[in-house]
This record gives sequence, structure tokens and C-alpha cells, in this order.
Amino acid sequence: MLSVLIPIYNYNAYPLVLELHKQCLKSKIDFEILCQDDASQSSLNVFNENINSLSNCSFVSLKQNVAHRENRNSLAEKSKYDYLLFIDGDSIIIRDNYIKDYLYNLLDFDIIYGGRVHPKKCPSDNQKLRWKYGKFIEDKSAENRKKKPYQSLLFNNTLIKKDCFNKVKFDKYMKKYGHDDTQLSYQLSVLKSKVNHIENPVEHGHIDTNLVYLNKTKESLENLYQLHQEGKIDTEFVRIIQLHHFLRRTRLVFIISKIYTFFEKPISKNLTGSNPYLLIFNLFRVGYLCKISEI
Repeated sequence: MLSVLIPIYNYNAYPLVLELHKQCLKSKIDFEILCQDDASQSSLNVFNENINSLSNCSFVSLKQNVAHRENRNSLAEKSKYDYLLFIDGDSIIIRDNYIKDYLYNLLDFDIIYGGRVHPKKCPSDNQKLRWKYGKFIEDKSAENRKKKPYQSLLFNNTLIKKDCFNKVKFDKYMKKYGHDDTQLSYQLSVLKSKVNHIENPVEHGHIDTNLVYLNKTKESLENLYQLHQEGKIDTEFVRIIQLHHFLRRTRLVFIISKIYTFFEKPISKNLTGSNPYLLIFNLFRVGYLCKISEI
């Protein structure tokens, strides 16, 4: 029936697994919950070891880091059921009928995405950039996500048929952070896999600091540019790549790259400060993409 797959890195996932375990038992289904720490060597794994005491649940810590994509692939290979539910280890279950809602929507779809939300209040000023972008840009209703079903897919909180996942898998050769969801979603769109979006979100539990998220965004843009250059993502699939393509055709990439380089320090100062602006963040993303494409 259901294999719940939880990649972990330096996080206590036991409360998450405890809630999922309770709901799976209540649903009276065949299930397993597989958790795998990606060689973080974290002291928090003392808590994660308690997962092994729960029925149909397991926790292992890898001896060598394989990166997030291959960690997910590895969990899928170890799974034994036909449906795979991917949930990141730092997620929080906020609905009592979370498992039941997925089971109710299983028929006639290859992939079901439940969505993700961020806390109503930002934990601290030093986390505002990630929180704002998540809450006001990424957090979307199922109705909104259905307008662009493939582009709206994130593989945290996604249920997918195992035979469908095996046709695509995560690209283990891409090691940098970011856009693994984008690449996989594009592959699913090429295969015309059936996607459904429902209102069944998890909450994003661990929110990066401003500086960490700024650096992660740079890495993800580098990754996205490489994926596009290698023909692994089509130009029309990602809006910022569409924009970059337009700027390239109109010979504006070089100019924007120079403008971004000139203003890079004040942009970074705002984005790592206590009140980052999303408009500046979006300008940063376009500018940085133009800059790396000119190198």
C-alpha cells in the first residue's frame, strides 16, 4: 500500500514520524515509514533512533553523504509498496486526517501534491527572507497550483506511484542545492503523468537564516542554469529562464549583469538584514542569473 519516505539531515524527525505512525495505524492500511539521515553525524540522531521502536518504521544513518537527491532515490529503492509519500524530515503535520486525505484521493492519478505552508509569524528577523518568500510566493492553494500543475510540484509532501517515480528519479549527478523538484517535474510533464493538487499541506518547520538562504538561492540558480544549458529543462518550463532567454535575445544580459555587480553589496545588505524586500530579492535573482551566464 503506502511507503512513507523521509530524508533527514541534522534534524529530529521523531515527532513527525510519531504523528504519521499514529495516522497510518488509524487508517488500517499496510504501510512502512523509512527514514534516512544523510551522514550528518548529528547528535539529534539519538532521538531519531527511537523511530526503530515503532512498528513498521525504520531509521538509518548513512556513513557517507550522498546528497539530497540520491538520499530520496535510495529510500525509494528500499521501499516495498506501490505508493511513495515523500516528506522532508523538518516537516510538521498540521492535519489530523493527513494520511486519510491522501488515501481518499488515490484513484486515477500518478502524482498527488498536498502543498506546503509556513508559520503565520516569522520566528525571527534573521529568518525573514526565507519566511517571506515561502509565505507570499511559494505557499499556494490547490486551486492556484492546478493552473500550472507541473510547475507547482514540490517533492516535499508528494505522493507518487512507485512505477511512475522509477521512470524519472532524481538526478544523482547534480550535487548542488536546488531545482531537483523542477527537473523531476519537467520529466513528469514530458511523460504526461497525471497530476492532482489537493489541500493537504505540511508546515515548513526549519526556516533558514537570511544569509544561508541567500547563499542557497545563488547555488540553486547556478544549478538551474546548468540544467538548462545541458538541455535537462526546457526554456518555457521555468519563468526566470524564459526571462533570461528574452534578455539574451534583446542583448540586455551583459548590461543587467554589470548593474547587478555594481549594486551587489547594497542588495546583499538588504536581503540579509532585518527587513528584506521581496522585490529586491526577485531583482537579485534575475541579476545573479545574468551574472553567472556571462562568466
